[in-house]
Amino acid sequence: MTEREVTPSLEDHELDELDQFLRAQARENESDLLLDGVHGLLTVLAIGPDPALPDEWLPEVLHAPFADEEVGERILQLLAKLNDSIVGEIEAETYEPILGEVDLEDGGVALSAAGWCEGVSRAIDLRASAWESRLAEDAQLMEMLGPVMALSVDEGVLTAEAEFERLTEQEYDDCLAHIPQVVAQVAQYWRVHPASEREKAGSGAASSEFRDPPRRRGGRWVH
Repeated sequence: MTEREVTPSLEDHELDELDQFLRAQARENESDLLLDGVHGLLTVLAIGPDPALPDEWLPEVLHAPFADEEVGERILQLLAKLNDSIVGEIEAETYEPILGEVDLEDGGVALSAAGWCEGVSRAIDLRASAWESRLAEDAQLMEMLGPVMALSVDEGVLTAEAEFERLTEQEYDDCLAHIPQVVAQVAQYWRVHPASEREKAGSGAASSEFRDPPRRRGGRWVH
């Protein structure tokens, strides 16, 4: 195996810069991805069955031409660096999700996977055929995704035909803690069991229509 240069993770000021841009361009009454959502999107595209080019995923992130060419170049550079750094973190086993924070009634804050899971859902939709085909045939993959599916259903990102109790705070936190392990396992799964051309070419359902997720819970980014 040959060594390759690993792209360093974004510095805090770079994450802040990207976060502020995404918030400023977010459209009212639209489910536009913020930084946590972009991180979830790029993560699952990196570990999934078939890589996606920027031309495919950028429309999920950017919704209007840049008003300033220099700003546009800077944002595209930051998005490219974020994308490359995710791959490096997964390979180095240092990956951690960027999550949101929500304000609590007692004045505290809690981590939220809602945005990250929305990004995951968009990434699966971009490769819906391969994901849906494999999930229908291989219970192992669904089991691996269990904590992420549970968070996604709990946050209303995915829907389930059956009724599920809301996750307790401890269950929610446990699922969050398992995200890096899920990412590593799914990345290894698709390396060992690559998608066939038939799976890539078929007509899969959108991720929000998955019938049997295992279970069913905007703020600042947290890394």
